[in-house]
Amino acid sequence: LPGEPMSKNGNYLLTGEDKPSEWSGDFRIKREAAVKNGAKMAIMVKEEYSSYVGRIKYWLQNPGMRLDMEREEREEVLPVLFVRPDIADSWMKKAKLGSIEKYSRKINKKQKSFSKSWITSFDFDMNKSIESFTGENVLCFIEGSDPLLKNEIVVITSHYDHIGIIDGEINNGADDDGSGTVAVLEMAQAFVQAKKEGNGPRRSVLLMTVSGEEKGLLGSEWYSEHPVFPLENTVVDLNVDMIGRVDEAHADNENYIYLIGSDKLSTELHAISEEANTTYTNLELDYTYNDPKDPNRFYYRSDHYNFAKHGIPVIFYFSGVHEDYHRPTDTPEKIMYDKLSKVAQLIFFTAWELANRDDRIKVDVTNDFK
Repeated sequence: LPGEPMSKNGNYLLTGEDKPSEWSGDFRIKREAAVKNGAKMAIMVKEEYSSYVGRIKYWLQNPGMRLDMEREEREEVLPVLFVRPDIADSWMKKAKLGSIEKYSRKINKKQKSFSKSWITSFDFDMNKSIESFTGENVLCFIEGSDPLLKNEIVVITSHYDHIGIIDGEINNGADDDGSGTVAVLEMAQAFVQAKKEGNGPRRSVLLMTVSGEEKGLLGSEWYSEHPVFPLENTVVDLNVDMIGRVDEAHADNENYIYLIGSDKLSTELHAISEEANTTYTNLELDYTYNDPKDPNRFYYRSDHYNFAKHGIPVIFYFSGVHEDYHRPTDTPEKIMYDKLSKVAQLIFFTAWELANRDDRIKVDVTNDFK
């Protein structure tokens, strides 16, 4: 069923607050729970069916991807069928069980879940085809100047893929993630120039643009499972994904950036980030999406997560979703280049401090990542 139960005072049972838990925001969590309990298929009832299908149209009409290394390791993905409430009601009424709304009310009233079983039938066709191909991550490695510290790596990432051609229209992805990709290229140029002038970073710096982010963070997952440089030597990942536009909440102020994850594994990283901003850029640092339980789940939706899940501190730099997100109209003339430059400077100064300080930042926060 959609959503999650609420108490009589209007709070959600799972959070005890007026904000829902992650169980409301992402059907995949319910799907995973169904798999663990032996389900062969899941039928998800969507109240706002038409608008939901519109939002996920791309994923419905285009093939999914996963890494070849997972084929033997992962079970088959559980088939999921999305239906309108009236369709679900018709199945239930045939068995004289009433309506979806009836059972939602019952769950809310009793404040606990329950199950019903009945026999029904319906037909649908699902065909599967598998095609193998190769993607590439692009790595720029700048060796550190300190004989001891150069074995430690500061990583800066962005993704250079986008969602491709849909209905004959090119989705340019100027902000998602052309903005992050060019920022990483500019930072690479700055680090290389510093090294040429004899002022290179003490620790080594890896600037990496990855592929397959839009298909499930595949490029960064591959790197995290097959690292070129040992993960135990990786100090941090600073991930840049959409920094060239503004969202509705900041329509009148482009001098901001959302920071996600800075305090989730290292209090030192968070402090260094704040100090770099105070000293050099004076952006408004917005932590609205920093909660991993945020219904948008941004914490889990970009390449930094594949480092965080291995215990490596991360910061995700993100300016929010706008009206051209995943649309052909995300084009270069809409990029706010002054904003992009300023955010890139914040990331560079943060990376510079991390690469040159005497002590490696400590992992001093415990997190149970989903």
